[in-house]
Amino acid sequence: MEIKELTKKVIRFRDERNWKQFHNPKDLALSLSLEASELLENFQWKESDEAILENKDKIEEELADVLIYSMLIANELELDIDNIVNNKLQKNEMKYPVNKAYGNKSKYTDLSK
Repeated sequence: MEIKELTKKVIRFRDERNWKQFHNPKDLALSLSLEASELLENFQWKESDEAILENKDKIEEELADVLIYSMLIANELELDIDNIVNNKLQKNEMKYPVNKAYGNKSKYTDLSK
């Protein structure tokens, strides 16, 4: 299923429950942050492998919530997800050229140091 189709499915789910009235950009952004924190909580005090082994189902659910809220924000602001992701990737290609960033975890401002 493509992103646009999946977004329509999310919107249909929301609209069937009359939840749009609660979905302003601020509250959606707050909810996104809260869900991202719930995702992160699955990794707290564990090594990555341990967290995944113990919590993969919970991680999957929280990641889905993060993605759903992201789609709702994009919809509310009339942003095309394909376009905004492609634009960001283009910017990141400029900030992180392969010849400097390959295998390097440094921030782009530190790549030439």
